[in-house]
Amino acid sequence: MSRTLFIADIHLCQQEPAITAGFLHFLQREAHQADALYILGDLFEVWIGDDDPNPLHAQVAAALSALPLPVYFIHGNRDFLLGKRYARASGMQLLPEEQVLSAYGHRVLIMHGDTLCTDDQGYQRFRRKVHQRWLQTLFLALPLFLRQKVATRMRADSQQANQHKSQAIMDVNAAAVQEAMQRHQVSLLIHGHTHRPAVHVSAKGERAVLGAWHERGSMIVLDASGIRLVEFPF
Repeated sequence: MSRTLFIADIHLCQQEPAITAGFLHFLQREAHQADALYILGDLFEVWIGDDDPNPLHAQVAAALSALPLPVYFIHGNRDFLLGKRYARASGMQLLPEEQVLSAYGHRVLIMHGDTLCTDDQGYQRFRRKVHQRWLQTLFLALPLFLRQKVATRMRADSQQANQHKSQAIMDVNAAAVQEAMQRHQVSLLIHGHTHRPAVHVSAKGERAVLGAWHERGSMIVLDASGIRLVEFPF
């Protein structure tokens, strides 16, 4: 059966080899049979530049480029610096932060999901700052070891800040969800980021949320019959 797959929040890193093994197995078993694969951000735990010689990056690029289907990527909040060089090596097509698809009779809005968390004003201020082009250019011009130090410090600061935030604040804002769906005139939204896998159904449509790949894999399958959220062991 014809189907398209969506994943997000894999958070690949060398410190979690089980997740890497599970992801590579997913590419070989599940993705290989799909019409297309959409990665909705945070494929990697951290990204400090396409010139990072991390062997994990080359391993993942080889596995993605070997797929006999189109692969699309939307940046997450962890890997927003992933650039055209790595996309070419991986055979991925970079998409804007909001993209509308027409597939199997469905009109679908896809995104990472962090822009929907508008109640977390501190995070939104931080996001606006680090998405400034001049600041990204300046950061990428730094030596790799300095970029790594900055990224490690920023991650520690983020973890500490999140400890003092309520779960509600870090979830999506209902009005932001409705505004995005109305703006794009869709009744189906797929995103990640919040790590709260579920399919929410309302009179205004469906919102499908991908899970993070912490202890198991998570994907959303879209076909002619609709969508379904699937979790599976590594």
